[in-house]
Amino acid sequence: MQYISTRGGGEPKTYSEALLEGLATDGGLLVPAQLPTVDAVALESWRALSYPELATEVLGLFATDIPRDDLAALCAAAYSPAVFAEPVPLRPIGGGITLVGLSEGPTLAFKDMAMQFLGQALEYALERTGGVLNIVGATSGDTGSAAEHALRGKDRISVFMLSPQGRMSPFQRAQMYSLQDANVHNIAVDGVFDDCQNLVKDLAGDLDFKNAQHLGAVNSINLARITAQVVYYFWAWLRATDGLDESARRGFEVSFAVPSGNFGNILSGFFARGMGLPIRRLVLAANENNVLDEFFRTGVYRPRSAAQTLATSSPSMDISKASNLERFIFDLVDRDPQRVRAAWDDLAATGAFDFTADLGRFAEEFGIVSGTSTHADRLATIRSVHEASGTIIDPHTADGVHVAAAYIEDRVPMLVLETAKPEKFGETITEALGIALPLSDELQELLAAPQRVVEIGNDEAVLREIITSNALH
Repeated sequence: MQYISTRGGGEPKTYSEALLEGLATDGGLLVPAQLPTVDAVALESWRALSYPELATEVLGLFATDIPRDDLAALCAAAYSPAVFAEPVPLRPIGGGITLVGLSEGPTLAFKDMAMQFLGQALEYALERTGGVLNIVGATSGDTGSAAEHALRGKDRISVFMLSPQGRMSPFQRAQMYSLQDANVHNIAVDGVFDDCQNLVKDLAGDLDFKNAQHLGAVNSINLARITAQVVYYFWAWLRATDGLDESARRGFEVSFAVPSGNFGNILSGFFARGMGLPIRRLVLAANENNVLDEFFRTGVYRPRSAAQTLATSSPSMDISKASNLERFIFDLVDRDPQRVRAAWDDLAATGAFDFTADLGRFAEEFGIVSGTSTHADRLATIRSVHEASGTIIDPHTADGVHVAAAYIEDRVPMLVLETAKPEKFGETITEALGIALPLSDELQELLAAPQRVVEIGNDEAVLREIITSNALH
């Protein structure tokens, strides 16, 4: 399996090379040269597998340069009971909706599902090459803590994680800033997530600096993140169809609703659908920063400025420039790098690009529909779900449930991907339900722990100096 850039430059890469490179050398994103396919017979043969075993099968279609026994060991370590006590349970909440429980990992967020594998795979690849990697990432809340908890203490990896000052919940800040590991560097930027993401991309685009400082990525621009997330779409389909007669399982369609900010999670579903998983609809749920919803409803993609990016009660989705959309556009333009480059040239010149001519294809050909959820919608949804099922959901998952409701169809299960545990967003839960969620002793200690973070302006030169002074070589 080879990986190529959406913009057509550079040589094809192996999975391990893509893992270590992050952003492609020409500024594009790496994608499979051809998606692997899974037929109904293979899918049924996976039904009895544990989550680590299923991950080995699915990731084995992508990571063809990693020996199967080694890959199985990486998956077993990433998804062990010590890390995930209960990997990916499905929980019906009424109204035809089932939650896919992705937040059972160490940071109580779905990002752990991919990041724990990424941590294992990065260490494995670096040990094979004898190299080191300095991860530079940006987070709107959950990516940063998941990455840091997966990579903390690793000898060949250091982490420089950029986060927007004052834009995360107290719990999210504590999960990151309380880490005291020498290889973890938290950098709070005076700006919004898109400012942090732009700084990361600018450094990754400077190939001399990238190579000199051995820079890598763990944001969803790293293809290994996307492929690891593909696994739980297969797992969720298998669990959703366990109760069906074998004759009814073949081709049985389900829909997935996905709270979306950077378009990485739903892109994994798009890949799973392209591989042959019977997915009817991929329902993109946006918050008030609904640039993606506008694109899938109008065909026009128009990112907003930092000043126009709102601070909302689902902060991990406070993103106006979705990096992974480029991977979807690559398929939309029939994998023509020239058309991808032209779209991004238009974006740079005018602040937008226009695919209204392809609007009809979004739902019909690719299965993608969308909607927007507001703060009032989140509060109402948290209340209604709690009243109906006794389940408390976090505000991002509430966005997913709210938007999903408009796309429920008879005899098509609607699976909403859970984003995080509600404890991470206690203030919004209290506003919605009038209760304070009890925190374990461990979580109370986390919130009270001393924090270590460097605050900087939106300043690339200062960031370069911090990295140069602290990078592994």
